[in-house]
Amino acid sequence: MANNVFGKPLIGCCTDPITGYFRDGVCNTGPTDSGRHVVCAIMTQEFLEFTKSRGNDLSTPRPEYQFPGLKPGDGWCLCALRWKEAYDAGVVVPVKLDATHEKALEYVDFSDLLEAKE
Repeated sequence: MANNVFGKPLIGCCTDPITGYFRDGVCNTGPTDSGRHVVCAIMTQEFLEFTKSRGNDLSTPRPEYQFPGLKPGDGWCLCALRWKEAYDAGVVVPVKLDATHEKALEYVDFSDLLEAKE
């Protein structure tokens, strides 16, 4: 079983919309997850606009991928480096720490995640 950033069992991030690299609602990861979708973030309008400006449009529905598009308040397993890129740019995306995989700590400082705690 995977652990969260506190070293305790990882809990679910969001099931509506269903998130996670494995689309099971959990920010779990594995060898094929090159993006490390391990940060359980709560979407904000500011972040959605930021990530769209960087070429990763998360707000537009993509039915061909069964992706409904995200809106503020949705939970989503973000790539650790995308979260860090936003944070470094001053766009602090709230994080659900109990649902953030411990692998996030390989890319993001715990203190930064703690600052963004939901």
